[in-house]
Amino acid sequence: MRKQTTIKRPVSYSGVGLHTGHKTTVTFQPAPPETGVVFVRTDLPDRPKIKADVAHVTDVARGTTIGQNGVKILTVEHVLAAFAGLGIDNVFCEVDANEPPVGDGSSIPFVEVLNEAGIVEQDRARKEAKLASSVVYENNGLVLVAFPSDKLILSYLIEYGHPLLGTQFKSLAIEPSVFVKEIAPARTFCFLHDVEQLKAQGLIKGGSIENAVVIGDEEILNDNLRFEDEFVRHKLLDLLGDLVLLGIPLLGHIIALKAGHAAHVEFVKQLRHETYLNGRRQACAFPSKKGDVHGLTADQIQEIIPHRHPFLLIDRVTRLEEKSIYGIKNVTISEPFFAGHIPGLAIMPGVIILEAMAQLGAILILKYLGKEGKLPYLLGIEKAKFRKAVYPGDQIEMMAQIVNLHKNYGKLRGEARVNGVLATEAEVTFALPR
Repeated sequence: MRKQTTIKRPVSYSGVGLHTGHKTTVTFQPAPPETGVVFVRTDLPDRPKIKADVAHVTDVARGTTIGQNGVKILTVEHVLAAFAGLGIDNVFCEVDANEPPVGDGSSIPFVEVLNEAGIVEQDRARKEAKLASSVVYENNGLVLVAFPSDKLILSYLIEYGHPLLGTQFKSLAIEPSVFVKEIAPARTFCFLHDVEQLKAQGLIKGGSIENAVVIGDEEILNDNLRFEDEFVRHKLLDLLGDLVLLGIPLLGHIIALKAGHAAHVEFVKQLRHETYLNGRRQACAFPSKKGDVHGLTADQIQEIIPHRHPFLLIDRVTRLEEKSIYGIKNVTISEPFFAGHIPGLAIMPGVIILEAMAQLGAILILKYLGKEGKLPYLLGIEKAKFRKAVYPGDQIEMMAQIVNLHKNYGKLRGEARVNGVLATEAEVTFALPR
């Protein structure tokens, strides 16, 4: 079995941020097993940390931004791609500004310094997410499909309708030697007619033909391309970087059609519900009382929280991790709230969806604290947004994640989705049981 890896010694790379234009240095530090990829803002008090995780994505406009508690790191995908391509599992990325340096617009500068640092195995088996069946994401013609495979294969098709790009397709099995030679050198690109608009949006302040391929109406402004199909190769690079947000390396064949960062991130969220960890579904980080490592049945849920019909609003917990939980609610026309909510319009009340998310969060807190059967009390709901109506026949897929825990209370962030589309989101605060 493969071992987890980190780097042997610290190394740094300096430059300017693509979008901010800030002078910035990123220092890569060795990290212990199970750390994953963690960014550290060394320019801020207390050196806040942000783990590279899809739950921390805050923006996908011309790059992937992650953040927590108001602290952000912009354009992380090229750095993340270097880790994934070289097979580095655990590393601290110390950044002295809010964006890593763009270098030449590819991952090669990071590859070079990471190889200079050296890669070392650690005394812990590498966890890998393996697909049990195909996963499909589609939105307005953007498509990503993942098929089971014993290795990571990425295939990408781009079609911009521009005479200098045409239609490009590339498919590669991701291994360090292949990544370094075929993907890492591919640079980011933009169209000349978009430059002024991007600048008006406060973006690409550090952009130039030194760190991006610029495509005019009739010619490419750079002297030459590194590959004839450099554009689609860079899309492979972006996808590989965004896949790091899954949290563990993925095994599968992914085919992307006309996608981008926004679609990548939504796809990664969907993958979290479908992947297998070392051959079994990522479920409990610790087995339930009856040994069900795939989640929790309704009977097992009732051993943890006191809710009963008609107010038990979770049909099954599909996955339970240390600080996050996933579950489903099948919405039927026989639900008691449909009869009196809005007669003639069967729509699930938003407050009921919030209650279902709160029940899921209560299960997570009680399992995390080892206090099954006790009762955390709901103290508050913040940042609640209702984005999509829920009707009879829908299946709600819910997620709750611990934001922080204090001595007397805890805060969780929850999402509810239908067919992969966000329906409801909120933050809930609980008084913790003693």
